[in-house]
Amino acid sequence: MPEHALIAHFKLSDAGFGTPAERQDFMSLEPKLEAALKASGVGLFDGNEFGDGECVWYMYGPDADALFRVAEPIIREGRPRPGSFVVKRRGAPGDPEAKEETVQL
Repeated sequence: MPEHALIAHFKLSDAGFGTPAERQDFMSLEPKLEAALKASGVGLFDGNEFGDGECVWYMYGPDADALFRVAEPIIREGRPRPGSFVVKRRGAPGDPEAKEETVQL
């Protein structure tokens, strides 16, 4: 079964790493996200990256749509700024057949 991904891009308040409060707010939601993905059996949370004006969350599982259904309420708790979005990737990284869909938040 192909590995799908859900990659959430949260726009931050500056062009760097965001404020300490912003970073803490996102990191405080991560255990909830990890638990929801695990409990539902749809996939896993693989961490974050901060920089270049955004926080990025990486989630993987067999169905990008199922990942989004479980993760979306928690993503919305992060109060995404305009310009934030998620990418649903249906297929493995580097697979030329993989389909991507961008959803604005």
